[in-house]
Amino acid sequence: MPITLQQQLAETEIINLSDFQNKLASAKSPIPVYKEALKEIHNNLDERFKAGEDIRKLVYGRAWEIDRILQSAWDQFEWPENQIALIAVGGYGRGELHPHSDVDLLILLSDTLNPEQHHDAISGFLTLLWDINLDIGSSVRTLSECYNEAQKDITIATNLIESRTLVGNNDLHTEMYDKVTSEGAWTDKEFFIAKLKEQKERHAKTNNTEYNLEPNLKNSPGGLRDLQTIGWVAKRHFGSTYIRDLVEDGFLTESELDLLNKGELYLWSVRYALHMICKRREDRLLFDHQRELANFFGYEDEDGKLAVEQFMSKYYRIAMAMSVFNGLLLQHFDEAILRADEEQVIKPLNNRFQIHNDFLEVTYDKVFEHHPFALMELFVLLAQNENIAGVRASTIRLLRDNSYRVDDDFRNDIRNTSLFMELMRSPERVSTQLKLMTRYGILGRYLPAFGSIIGQMQHDLFHIYTVDAHTMKVIQNCRQFRHNDAREEFPIAHRIVNQLPKVELLYIAALFHDIAKGRGGDHSDLGAEDAMEFCENHHLGKWDSHLVAWLVRNHLLMSMTAQRKDISDPEVIHRFAKQVRDVMHLDYLYVLTIADIHATNQTLWNSWRATLMRKLYTDTKRALRRGLENPINKEDRIEQVQNEALVILKRQGVNPDNFKELWRSIGDDYFLRETSQSIAEHTKAIIEHDRPHEPLVLIRQTSHRVFEGATEIFIYSQDFKNLFAATVSTMDQLHLNIQDARIIVTDCDEVLNTYTVLSDDNTPLSENPDHLSQIKQRLIEELDDPDDYPDIIQRRVPRQMKLFATPTQVYLSNDSVSQQTVLEVITPDRPGLLARIGGIFAEHNLSVRKARITSVGEKVEDFFFITDDEGNPLADPQLCQTLQDDICHQLDETIQHEQ
Repeated sequence: MPITLQQQLAETEIINLSDFQNKLASAKSPIPVYKEALKEIHNNLDERFKAGEDIRKLVYGRAWEIDRILQSAWDQFEWPENQIALIAVGGYGRGELHPHSDVDLLILLSDTLNPEQHHDAISGFLTLLWDINLDIGSSVRTLSECYNEAQKDITIATNLIESRTLVGNNDLHTEMYDKVTSEGAWTDKEFFIAKLKEQKERHAKTNNTEYNLEPNLKNSPGGLRDLQTIGWVAKRHFGSTYIRDLVEDGFLTESELDLLNKGELYLWSVRYALHMICKRREDRLLFDHQRELANFFGYEDEDGKLAVEQFMSKYYRIAMAMSVFNGLLLQHFDEAILRADEEQVIKPLNNRFQIHNDFLEVTYDKVFEHHPFALMELFVLLAQNENIAGVRASTIRLLRDNSYRVDDDFRNDIRNTSLFMELMRSPERVSTQLKLMTRYGILGRYLPAFGSIIGQMQHDLFHIYTVDAHTMKVIQNCRQFRHNDAREEFPIAHRIVNQLPKVELLYIAALFHDIAKGRGGDHSDLGAEDAMEFCENHHLGKWDSHLVAWLVRNHLLMSMTAQRKDISDPEVIHRFAKQVRDVMHLDYLYVLTIADIHATNQTLWNSWRATLMRKLYTDTKRALRRGLENPINKEDRIEQVQNEALVILKRQGVNPDNFKELWRSIGDDYFLRETSQSIAEHTKAIIEHDRPHEPLVLIRQTSHRVFEGATEIFIYSQDFKNLFAATVSTMDQLHLNIQDARIIVTDCDEVLNTYTVLSDDNTPLSENPDHLSQIKQRLIEELDDPDDYPDIIQRRVPRQMKLFATPTQVYLSNDSVSQQTVLEVITPDRPGLLARIGGIFAEHNLSVRKARITSVGEKVEDFFFITDDEGNPLADPQLCQTLQDDICHQLDETIQHEQ
């Protein structure tokens, strides 16, 4: 802790030691006195924080006050002279303490001291700290044990390096520090390598990006741990007490130190406020807390930008800056520690750049001043030379310092536009270099539209990254599809991307697909205009330019078609094919769409969505190849699927005369939506069903490619009142998550209903026969008497869903062709949703004749074709209004009730 600051803390002490000691002396028990003192410290510092006092005084001040509390508590016990010491370690050892951070302590013993002889005192001291509700992390070790444990665990070694004596023999601390920082414990190289590994593992747990929408203040890239890592390495290797010492060592400039200090103090302020708001230790900026923090720091909603988005945008900018500093300094340390003894090997590349021990560097310090295009050339060289391991720290600093040279003249210079296109066409490292360009402030300047989305959050549940981080991941996905290890998970994308005539057009479309978010208006249309301007400025041909612009404008078309429309309907495929126009556009759009979905939220990408996209792609490609002027009509489809099913049934010895009447009564929708295999299986089971008063239930893994990975439950029965409500309520009680429902009612008032389900955690059901048998038996029992359908169970709404609950929307219209009422429900998804909707239908005596269930991210868009209890469309305006009101009220209430 700086001496000057220590003096300031003494002048603003919260606890007067003399008064405190007098209270202890007169108290029957010391515990209430300590508790009162801790409460006074906590409240005083919080009020000073709210008043805007320097965060350093508060963080160091808390540690200073706790020092005195601990020293007093230590004095309550008898200790052997000169053989024991109380040591602060870890963050507390640095003299830093946030409101609810652990107070990490080491009771350090000399090797000659028998700890058992002082067990009562040690136990009594620690018990006292727990009794006064001080959050401590404690260990009791001898000098030798400290050395041995430090050798085995880099985390322990680091904690012991960050240490200071609170009370007791300071010589013990000095001896311990010398031991754990000796070459015998960890050499400089070993320590540095271990901390690098630790950082990589920490970053991997947070997706290797500063831009997670719920970042961790400590552990995410650009967080406090990154700054601490710099300090640990500097202290271990250079003997630096403070990061500012690195200026004297030539690793930092004064301006960089100033930015580093400001960044750390900002992160401290946010962390302090987070602890204060949560009333506990918390380092994750969860959605729940972001809004409160934005309000605390004085942000207000503005046109086009919420207060929380402004707050998080500042956080992301600072986290990125801290991450860049971390990378810069670790690169410096790499050169000073790992490569200090290497023979200096320099290989010239051109007049501007050379490779220095496998790292790229400029040939002289004014390269970017004399040749601004070298700012772009550097990334092209990195992409095209696989033997370059990275950029020298000195060149990284020059790159950042000269980024301001990227202006309008730079953007319009044909050398730079040509170099950028050369980068986009590079066989390797395209996404890696674009990320580096972003980190070093070059890409945002070269493409100002991209610069405006850097750090822009997307405050919803669908996206888990900021817009720029998401964009980089889309490009990365497009690149990774090329590799053989992507063949299994993305077979079509792997094949397509390796056959595209100009794959750089795909990367450009990916770069621009979300570039207009946050401007207002349709970001797809605005982005398409930006993309067209870019293509023209970079001298792409007209066909290439229009393809890129079309991809940006339509980048949501394929996913919305697959997830919101019935892609089993030939008319849907026909309309989509007309929009796509040709196989070339389809190929580019498919790869872009898959990369986009996978980069939005990896948890959304599963076999379910993969097969949706695969089916839409293959069916559309087939339609395009057959010719849009002659699409396959419904009659052809129905005739073909019936003939295929007939062949299967004949092979199984089923007489066609036994099911002709059944097929005539079913209607077109069933044959359009079911496979020939399913039709044959259903037909055979219906014919052989010898319990006419009992529902027929079939359970199997779906054979339809659209629903691959899910389980299909087929129900055949009479169309009883409340049948839909009973079915979905039972499935809800069985913890089945309904992904799709195909409701078919025959002319004879029989139902052929197919439900596609996953388990409640969206994973495939267990294939255990006993488990499936239990599901089947439960459905049969409940559907025997649909009027007595099970109660809707109350299931907990996820925390994040409550934060993003949008009002339910319900639309009603009558279909003159089917003579049914079409009811559309758009609402946030949540457990038990269909069961509740089914219950509402039952309350109003409505019959469900068809249904289309669709989940789109965190919401559903469900269509129900319903009639009244006499089989007619709803004609009473009052009933329609009441139905809409009931659905909206009941569905919204299930979320609001838990908020």
